[in-house]
Amino acid sequence: MNIKMILSVALAAGLLTGCECEKCEKGGEAKEAALLSQAKISKETAQASALAKVPGGTVKEGELEKEKGKLIWSFDISTPDSKDIKEVAVDAMTGDVIGVDTETPEDQAKEAAEDAKKKKGDKEDKD
Repeated sequence: MNIKMILSVALAAGLLTGCECEKCEKGGEAKEAALLSQAKISKETAQASALAKVPGGTVKEGELEKEKGKLIWSFDISTPDSKDIKEVAVDAMTGDVIGVDTETPEDQAKEAAEDAKKKKGDKEDKD
């Protein structure tokens, strides 16, 4: 009987965790959809502008985000001759490139750690 109880509790916990993760994903999708509805410049157009600033580059990641109150497309672009990443910000309302920053591998690792910490904090806030 003890085994059945433990299995039941474990199964219930697993199902609840799955439901919570689904809520997180839907919340993220809703936020993304809300931002997309505000953008006047498509991701494809913004990406072309970003790539023009980094000749020979390849987009590794692109996302729409609010940064300092401004809606921007942010692209991480790698080049074959460097381990650095160029982060190019494109105004999602005008299509203008508003910033090009270089991230070293150390910067990238730090940002990844901060993102993981933030995601963990967001999850704990929902629990």
